[in-house]
Amino acid sequence: MRHRKGYKTLSIDGERRKHLLRNLAISLIENERIKTTDAKARELVRFISKLITMAKNDNLSSRRRALSKLNNNKKAVRKLFDNIAPRFASRNGGYVRRIKLGYRKGDAAPVSIVEFVEEDNQ
Repeated sequence: MRHRKGYKTLSIDGERRKHLLRNLAISLIENERIKTTDAKARELVRFISKLITMAKNDNLSSRRRALSKLNNNKKAVRKLFDNIAPRFASRNGGYVRRIKLGYRKGDAAPVSIVEFVEEDNQ
């Protein structure tokens, strides 16, 4: 039984799913907006929200944990800690929004845009 399992399998094994979420998160951090399928977007929102919450506590331990989560991509971790996390310093969650676009033409898969919520600190 699947009681209390906290994620979607996305019909792939664990290692491929982990690498998929890492790559989607890196793309989102670098571009601040990506377009992907609905199921992947839902899982990405959960993954990236935890990373941003970790990045709000800027210390060496958090940076090393983020590096391990983001496949040692130093550029993405630097942008996450220096640009993205400070924007959400006063926010307790809801850093990312998912906007449903409709269905993809080729295979009719539901597609969404994932983007950061703009937060202006003044």
